[in-house]
Amino acid sequence: MRTTRQAISRRRFVKLAATAAAAPMVVPRTVLGDGDQTAPGDRITVGFIGTGKMANDYHLSTLLKADDVQALTVCEVDTTRREHARKRVDDAYAKAGRAGRCDACNDFRDVIARKDVDAVVIATPDHWHAIPIIEACKAGKDVYCEKPLTLTIHEAKTVIDAVRKHRRVFQTGSQQRSGVFGKFPQACELIRSGRIGKVKTVRVGVGGPSVWCDLGEEPMEPGLDWDLWLGQAPMRPYHSILSPRGVHNHFPQWRRYREYSGGSMTDMGAHHFDIAQWALDMDESGPVEIIPPEDPKATSGVTFRYANGIEMIHGGPQGCTFEGSEGTLHIGRGVLESEPKEIIEEPLGEDDVHLFRSPGHHRNWLDCIRSRQRPVADVEVGARSVTVCHLGNLAYWHRRRLQWDPKNWQFVGDDEANEWLDYPRRDPWQLPAV
Repeated sequence: MRTTRQAISRRRFVKLAATAAAAPMVVPRTVLGDGDQTAPGDRITVGFIGTGKMANDYHLSTLLKADDVQALTVCEVDTTRREHARKRVDDAYAKAGRAGRCDACNDFRDVIARKDVDAVVIATPDHWHAIPIIEACKAGKDVYCEKPLTLTIHEAKTVIDAVRKHRRVFQTGSQQRSGVFGKFPQACELIRSGRIGKVKTVRVGVGGPSVWCDLGEEPMEPGLDWDLWLGQAPMRPYHSILSPRGVHNHFPQWRRYREYSGGSMTDMGAHHFDIAQWALDMDESGPVEIIPPEDPKATSGVTFRYANGIEMIHGGPQGCTFEGSEGTLHIGRGVLESEPKEIIEEPLGEDDVHLFRSPGHHRNWLDCIRSRQRPVADVEVGARSVTVCHLGNLAYWHRRRLQWDPKNWQFVGDDEANEWLDYPRRDPWQLPAV
């Protein structure tokens, strides 16, 4: 494929779709299914966009075990990672006695153009979330996208619009809502059932904001489509910190830099601020005022104030600490504790709040693809949670007190701040119309 791709034309979309429709469907050993295997017509066909560490450790590991899923194609700009993912799919299906071979490409548009792909899993760097989400929705694909959901607040609102307009099933990769890593659903039930009384303060312990990229240049190795990796971000020389070559077992540090991410504030923040939003019953709203710390160099201490008077403070132990009129509760990965202890020891009653208990984050998504219901981490959940993170970053970056209107997705009476809702994009990667 060419290194630089122009915006996909109608003719090319039609041509790719026609080719895909003419290709034979990937099927198991028999048309009707074999023993306990799901028949091919009942399988959800999936394309993977991005096959780095998260895809390898989590998405492929989980979905290749699902008998009612068929992975048709993998997309990755690094040749080694792409071929590794394709081989992994082929080997897994061969071992299970399932027929068919997985395709591979380096451009997400080739996945989206396929008529035989029902759904996509997007596990790219953050700056490469919004465009594939919107194009997938327009093409009638259901979507699972990693957190943090978007790079900007404008993107967050736009992907909600795309999912709703095209009636897609969307799961954000906020796995803590499915009980992964700890007892997060239980903690939210306890808070919403009034176990600590009236909530006064929430402390969210995650790292700080991202900074502009100042990396130097390293020699470019063959096999990486660097221009496509950058996408909408400004052109800059290659550096392995941004895209380590080949299959690697660490999370790349593009997360540190504003061109691609929001730092730990959006990375782990998209997990823990999400739980705070859930516990406060704010999945369709958010804070109304954001106050930076007095120390102009501080990277913690931003205060988010909600309309009901609750204050959420960036800082504290890992996870979320809820302080109420009747006690405190701390929830983090692998820890749930309270003062007094009875808050978490006494079982919930019939009249208490009982939240939906997910059967697993991927399984919840797959079940909802069939039922057409909204998953536990629906698009607005992901968009609202990442917006809290973005608001905090904007307060750190600009050291300004901000008044936010969560209903209308804009700053109140602040034209300058409203210019911060989005970033300029490098052509041809402008945000698509919904």
